[in-house]
Amino acid sequence: VWRSVAIGIGATVLMDIWAIFLNKAFAQPRPNWGPVGRWVWHLREKVFHDDIGDAAPYAHEAALGWAFHYLVGIAYGIILVVLAGAAWLAAPTFLPAFILGVVTVGAGWFLLAPGMGAGWAASKRPNPTRIRALNLVSHTVFALGLYGTALLIRWGAAPDRSIALGRTPDGPWRGLLGLRA
Repeated sequence: VWRSVAIGIGATVLMDIWAIFLNKAFAQPRPNWGPVGRWVWHLREKVFHDDIGDAAPYAHEAALGWAFHYLVGIAYGIILVVLAGAAWLAAPTFLPAFILGVVTVGAGWFLLAPGMGAGWAASKRPNPTRIRALNLVSHTVFALGLYGTALLIRWGAAPDRSIALGRTPDGPWRGLLGLRA
């Protein structure tokens, strides 16, 4: 279980580093987890809001939003390990992580965005296509984080570090893509 949790945390950290990079390199605003925390706080009464900004503020909404962000990342790490199985932990490959990363965009598009009043897949925002593209790229980075953290854990536990990195006798790309001889 601890490996699943670590994989989720590692992937979420990489996603946050990606957001910092986008902010520094391209002046892309960093995610504001306060409104997400407000949405989580109000889930007890309502899932879909016309505008989460109109909901009553919660004193610790930023902290709750950050905690929720990491709890979701941890949940996705656990889901990946459950679906891919123990064999994946022994020899991680990118493809299962990538598939999960892309699939998880759906939670943002069809639950979080409409829940906060942004519409399905941010359709009520002035720039929905840009938001969707950034979501797909960010979740691909998250997938790289799932895979990379699993490799680091495997590498740290393996006596032969080259095998831990997914290299096979046929070369590193077969292992990376999940292709087995």
